Amino acid sequence: MASSPCGNSNFDSGLEIKTRSVEQTLIPLVSQITTLINHKDKPKKSERTLAAIHRVGQAVSVAVGRFVAVGEAIAVENQELKDEMGQACFEARRAGDAIAQLTDVGSALPSQLDGRVTVFSDRTAMVKAARLLLSSVTKVLVLADRIVIKQIITSRNKVLVTLDHLERVSTFQEFVQIFSQFGNEMVEFAHLTGDRQNDLKDEKKKARMAAARAVLEKCTMMLLTASKTCLRHPDCESARINKDAVFHRMRCALEQVIEIVTEARSSGENRILPASIYNGIKEFKSGVECLRENLYSLSPQSMSSQLEALVERTEDFTDSAYTSHEQRQAILGLCQLARQDTQQLVHAWVEAQQSVHAKEATKDMEVAILKTCQSVSDLRRELHKVAVGRASDLLKVHGEQLPLRALKAAGAEGNLEEVAEYSRTLTEQKEQLVETCRLLCHVSGTEPLEITCIHAEETFHVIGPQIISAAQTLALHPSSKIAKENLEVFCEAWESQLCDMALLLREINDVFEGRRGDKRPYLSLPRPGKHLANMKTAKAVKLDAEEQTSMAKLGLELRLLSSDVDTEVEKWEDQEHEIVRQSQSLASMAYNMYLFTRGEGLLKTTLDLFHQAEVLSEEGLQLCSSLRTFSSQLVDEEKTVVMTEMEKLLALCQQLQMGAKTPVQGKTATFQKVDSSIQATRSILSVVLSLLPFCNKLNRKYKSERNSLSSPQDWRERQDASTPVKEEGALNSKNSNGFGVKSLEQHMAGLNLLESK
Repeated sequence: MASSPCGNSNFDSGLEIKTRSVEQTLIPLVSQITTLINHKDKPKKSERTLAAIHRVGQAVSVAVGRFVAVGEAIAVENQELKDEMGQACFEARRAGDAIAQLTDVGSALPSQLDGRVTVFSDRTAMVKAARLLLSSVTKVLVLADRIVIKQIITSRNKVLVTLDHLERVSTFQEFVQIFSQFGNEMVEFAHLTGDRQNDLKDEKKKARMAAARAVLEKCTMMLLTASKTCLRHPDCESARINKDAVFHRMRCALEQVIEIVTEARSSGENRILPASIYNGIKEFKSGVECLRENLYSLSPQSMSSQLEALVERTEDFTDSAYTSHEQRQAILGLCQLARQDTQQLVHAWVEAQQSVHAKEATKDMEVAILKTCQSVSDLRRELHKVAVGRASDLLKVHGEQLPLRALKAAGAEGNLEEVAEYSRTLTEQKEQLVETCRLLCHVSGTEPLEITCIHAEETFHVIGPQIISAAQTLALHPSSKIAKENLEVFCEAWESQLCDMALLLREINDVFEGRRGDKRPYLSLPRPGKHLANMKTAKAVKLDAEEQTSMAKLGLELRLLSSDVDTEVEKWEDQEHEIVRQSQSLASMAYNMYLFTRGEGLLKTTLDLFHQAEVLSEEGLQLCSSLRTFSSQLVDEEKTVVMTEMEKLLALCQQLQMGAKTPVQGKTATFQKVDSSIQATRSILSVVLSLLPFCNKLNRKYKSERNSLSSPQDWRERQDASTPVKEEGALNSKNSNGFGVKSLEQHMAGLNLLESK
């Protein structure tokens, strides 16, 4: 049970706030009530003070009245909540009236307040009314939130019913009809759960929801081709196995979503997941460091047991057949060193406890604490190096997709022996990837990343056998186009998971190196009503499940590119450089477009996407301007390279801008426009990615040269030797602000301008 909605323990609502939307709704109310309660209690109250308090009190009362009217309307539409909602609304209205009465001091003279019960004379009454108001308003919001949960459950139930019908169909005609209905229901479910995922406060629940939704996204296309294959070849056992596995996985993912939104616990949820080494080391170090202030915070036996449990978990690394002898010896050596340092700490600790005068850690004990913490940190670093190194090597090897290609070829030739041979190879690769995901889970660094590692492990474990059954089906029916398409879809799902693993690896490294693993939100996201002026004739469209699936691969490429741009940007010493800031904005907007392909994020419809593409093109044109300014300080050859890439970027941004502004009608044309917008954005990021390291190198070079020159005059003379006379004026004017970097205020103004367009 959470105390206050916004962290103030004075207002105990008795209800836990689980979503950001409820929390954000309460913040203004808490602010206004805090203003009323915390007013300065002066003997003399000016007319201005009285008027201000009266105004705030009346504003709270009016706002509560409107709020209650909405709550009562919800109660009418949802009879099962009528009694609870009615009581909460009644209490909210009563509290609002009490606050209005207590603050009704605006028209009274200070002398007339004597003898009246007001906020000045009875602060306790004000606090009581404030508690009641916050508690009742919070309850109304939480009850309203139940409606959202109910919508998700209803949507899931519709999907399950249609899923059952799909599983039992016996003709193509019936399948096509029901799958069309299923697709529409899945789109509705995807948007409801996407909104819920973005609204959740708990990062672990968010990660679990993202994992379940990713399964549903990938399985929708698999379900289509697996079902078609089974209908075409009804007597084929491998086709039936393939189809059954997809339906089972979809039902599990649907159930997981409901568990998250309702906070129910299934038998699967109750299973104890293996504790990660990262968390074990974190807890161990915390316990050791607490000894500095309290010699009796834990016992020597519990510390030794904690370390042994930690060492035992490293067996996942040392017992692996894929861990090299050198790596195994290094891990075992560090474990032994940690044991020795802990033993020395226990010895110093016991001596300190026996000392009459020692209440805190002695000098010897302080040294032992530092050594123990250092040894377990070194162990963590080695384990991280092993896990990440193995994952990187596997991704390089599996990037060539040799077993998948061989399975496709063998299946198309109807060669069952070769299918069996390459199936063994793929199974071995699957086992390597599953084990590597388990090791990454140990060093991931955050609970959401641990959940993502577990999801990756489960995905490889499931998709591997599905690829094999699809290949067996094709080998039995080598002329079947549907069987070939089915195998292709499962192979693409495998490749997609490898891309996700590469991103996961990068995020784990970000956490290890102290960088934030999440994206910065772009400040100019579309808002309702902001961009409709440009598209009055257009109609907002949501992609259906099949279209989102076909967009998924393109979206993943966009995500990888945006992540690569972020990585290159972080290498710049001057993080305020205009090229850096504009590149960050482009990467962040591209990431939002990637989320759109998954049915997530703030871009809900195609109109949102096209507006984002238009804003992105504007930012790209601004980057072109910055690159032109930057190039004016370069010598001929360097300048030519930058200008050539800048011209490419300019053409791509203009192409994207024109495409985003061109109105289209019809679903097919809209889908093609979405595709071309994302393709153009991908090309823009590719050019930016090629420019960033080159410009960074030149920036460091000229900065170093400037610092080494004796005076600004020498710098100008050096530039005069390599710069045409006609550019001298531009150079001198732009160079005054470090390659034309604008101040933060100017940058923010630029973002606001883009938003208003």
